[in-house]
Amino acid sequence: METMNIELINPKAKILLQDLAELNLISIKKQSALSEILTKLRRNEAELPSLEDITKEVESVRQARYERKTQNNY
Repeated sequence: METMNIELINPKAKILLQDLAELNLISIKKQSALSEILTKLRRNEAELPSLEDITKEVESVRQARYERKTQNNY
C-alpha cells in the first residue's frame, strides 16, 4: 500500500475521490489536528531558528534572570 498527500485544487476532485472510495479502490482518511499543525510548521522550516540561535537566546535569558536575582539579594 502506498500513502499520498493530495491537495485538492478543484472541489469537483473531491467527488471523484469519494467515488473511488465507494468502489473500494482507495481509502480516505482525515488528517488529525496535530498532523495538520505539524504540516504547517514544516512548511516554514526554512524560517526556523537554528539550534545555535536557540541556545544563545536561552543563555541570554538565563544570564538576565541570574543578574536580576543577584541584584535583588544585595
